[in-house]
Amino acid sequence: MTAAPNRTDAETADGEAADAKTAGGTVDDGSAGHGTANRGTADERILQTSATRKLLARPELGSVVGALAVLVFFAFAADGFLRASSLSTVLYASSAIGIMAVPVALLMIGGEFDLSAGVLVTSSALVSSMFSYQMTANTWVGVGVSLLVTLAVGAFNGFVLTRTKLPSFIVTLGTFLMLTGMNLGFTKLIDGTVSTKTIGDMEGFASAHAVFASTLTLGGVDIKVTILWWLGLVALASWILLRTRTGNWIFAVGGNEDAARAVGVPVAATKTGLYMGVAFGAWISGQHLLFSFDAVQSGEGVGNELIYIIAAVIGGCLITGGYGSAVGSAVGALLFGMTSKGIVFAEWNPDWFKFFLGAMLLLATLLNAWVRKRAEAVK
Repeated sequence: MTAAPNRTDAETADGEAADAKTAGGTVDDGSAGHGTANRGTADERILQTSATRKLLARPELGSVVGALAVLVFFAFAADGFLRASSLSTVLYASSAIGIMAVPVALLMIGGEFDLSAGVLVTSSALVSSMFSYQMTANTWVGVGVSLLVTLAVGAFNGFVLTRTKLPSFIVTLGTFLMLTGMNLGFTKLIDGTVSTKTIGDMEGFASAHAVFASTLTLGGVDIKVTILWWLGLVALASWILLRTRTGNWIFAVGGNEDAARAVGVPVAATKTGLYMGVAFGAWISGQHLLFSFDAVQSGEGVGNELIYIIAAVIGGCLITGGYGSAVGSAVGALLFGMTSKGIVFAEWNPDWFKFFLGAMLLLATLLNAWVRKRAEAVK
């Protein structure tokens, strides 16, 4: 009697989704792009997996260990670091990075990255502000127009990438330069300066501020609403990766694009959707930037794209694609927040921050590589 064929643990009833995942080289729960293990004639769906193996298979394991180490370190090095108010500040700094790190992580799992993500945040804020002010419209009209424009930029990145087959480095570098010039050029052309006019007294500002930039008080501790946006995006992205056919497609195109296309995965649509996901995160971050200060500097955002990528890499994503998780990107952003604010609480020279950030990147990458090897060894 012929033995049952090997399948991935995350196999669904839909044969196309299961085949796509196999093509992308993913197994287990769909949260990481590990190679499929050959276990002879046994059906992997009925094999028992130990808790240790499941833990070692998690792509965010290395970043969690690093985060705990940084937390313990600053708990001793910085007085008051563990106070509720201090942790709230850390979470806010983390959420400012984490909102973008989540979609950037999904894009990297899909095998691509976006150098225009940082300035796209500023573009989103500029469009919202200038449209509302120039049209003397309710600020929510500007918010809606900004969403459409920002998503269009993401769709443009995906369209050019999939049609030309150019590397994402070249495509998004071009978008980065174009957006940088447009941000400055249009702002000076329309407003006459390098910053937008204040819109704090316009209709709809108060309600938009409540959605994108308000502060909630829980137990006497101030919690920024961006933290809720961040956690919501992490939950949504994790559900997409672990529980949907789209998650299978993301891992598949990141693991082996040609094999994924051969079994019917819509590669172009998947990658375009991932770029639009990054644009959606940029829209949220841009509205937070605008409604926190009611004016925007056109030169902001340059260089932030590297921070988003660093957070995703620290969280376990691979530059080569096919491996990573949304939770890992959140932990990477949390590491960023703890380090940036921990240095302030410890009263160290902030000039050393970039050194610690670089050291964390290297150590996290090495630790993640070690975790992956251990995960493959115990299968």
